[in-house]
Amino acid sequence: MSVPPQLSSLSAGQSNSQLSVELMFQSIMGMMQQSQIDIADLKHECSELKQANANLERQLRDNNQGYNGYYRASTPGFMTPAVPSSPQMRAKSPFLSPAIPNSIPTLSAPVHHPSPLGDNAISNSSYFSAARDIPGFYVVIPAGGAGTRLWPLSREGHPKFLLDLTLKGRSLIQATWDRLLPLTSASRTTIVAGPSHVSSIREQLPDLLSENLFCEPTAKDSMAAIGLAAAILAHRDPDAVIGSFAADHMISGDDAFLAAVAEAVEVARNDYLVTIGIAPSHPSTGFGYIRLGEPVNIKNAPNARLVSSFKEKPDARTAASYIATGKYRWNAGMFVMKATTLLKFLEEYKPEMSEGLRKIGAVWDDEKERNIILEKIWPELEKIPIDNAVAEPAAEVGRVAVVPATFGWDDVGDFSSLSDLLPAEANQPRVLGDPSLVLTDQVAGGIVVPGSGRLISCLGVDDLVIVDMPDCLLVTTRARSQEVKRIVKKARDHGWKKLL
Repeated sequence: MSVPPQLSSLSAGQSNSQLSVELMFQSIMGMMQQSQIDIADLKHECSELKQANANLERQLRDNNQGYNGYYRASTPGFMTPAVPSSPQMRAKSPFLSPAIPNSIPTLSAPVHHPSPLGDNAISNSSYFSAARDIPGFYVVIPAGGAGTRLWPLSREGHPKFLLDLTLKGRSLIQATWDRLLPLTSASRTTIVAGPSHVSSIREQLPDLLSENLFCEPTAKDSMAAIGLAAAILAHRDPDAVIGSFAADHMISGDDAFLAAVAEAVEVARNDYLVTIGIAPSHPSTGFGYIRLGEPVNIKNAPNARLVSSFKEKPDARTAASYIATGKYRWNAGMFVMKATTLLKFLEEYKPEMSEGLRKIGAVWDDEKERNIILEKIWPELEKIPIDNAVAEPAAEVGRVAVVPATFGWDDVGDFSSLSDLLPAEANQPRVLGDPSLVLTDQVAGGIVVPGSGRLISCLGVDDLVIVDMPDCLLVTTRARSQEVKRIVKKARDHGWKKLL
């Protein structure tokens, strides 16, 4: 019996359709199998990378432990370090004010034995002093801050420069003092600070001369702080060369740092305003940049260049383009110049500020006159950074130089930055404090500060920032750590000022 043509055609169409579906199904299954193979390969590669990273971290940690036992014998970062007197510090109580329960656990104080060429090499500072002391060079350390970027670890009354964030037994301001001492002396090291920080600074730096601690009545940004020191020192020593270095930055490679500062002093003696440019390690959007210009051709300053321009904090794409040229350095806010040169720049670009600061500097060593003049002049001074006030306009006319440097630098601007600077076990968060107070399971990255003495347990969470203090708790992510200021503002607005 023959099949009608219509049915024959329909049957053939159905067969073809089934065949197409089967082929499509087989293709999809093949793609899924290939995807599974690719995913397995990726997992294997990730596992290998994690293991390699863990081995590298372990090697670095072992090296650091072998170097003066810094990580084993250390204070918790939220404790003021307890090393013998400055330059080896006397013991001090925890940073929290008496109003806050003092339940922070303590660790035994380390014995500090730095290498003569290591970071913060201070007990052997005589190693450098004979060869590196620079006559007429004065150090200025602006020590300000509202304690908001690392809150609640830091507070208004105890900002980060008073904390040991390196687990080496020294606070950031002590480390800054230690680092610069080979180039100068206690008699030529000065600090500019606000009234609320004066007592703590004196306690941490007992070798600081009382006449070299300049107390500014209110915070007026970096130009007023550095300008105040310049006016005082110019009155005391008209030939003074001053170098301004923030109290709360971290530096590795002291030998390279000292060499860069010494070269900057040579350039500054030729009436330049000199900054030190940091070689960028990545396209950071958190720092300003300096574009390198032509060499200045000054004896004993082979690396110095003119500053072509200063650039504000860029976006990620612009930062990457800067680094690709090889002509940019990070602006770390380090400035070296004659005190009189800075005042001349101020007179040219900010004449009212120059006049006011000169009047203050002239009477500073007379306490009675000082208080009268400060009360009259200081409130009227402009609040402006030194970059905007004098560095940028002076660079436009070729009067600012830069010494490109190779040492490591970080301004510890948030908990993410701090996390990168601490040691850690493989695939574990960094711990600033007693590691026995932190239990984790399937946790990677992040930073934990066990400041209350309570046990902190973390399960299956990555890249968290947990700061547990006796009076408050902060939980955020590393990615949002630059926004801690926002929660500080909310706390203030909601009446929690006593915790700030």
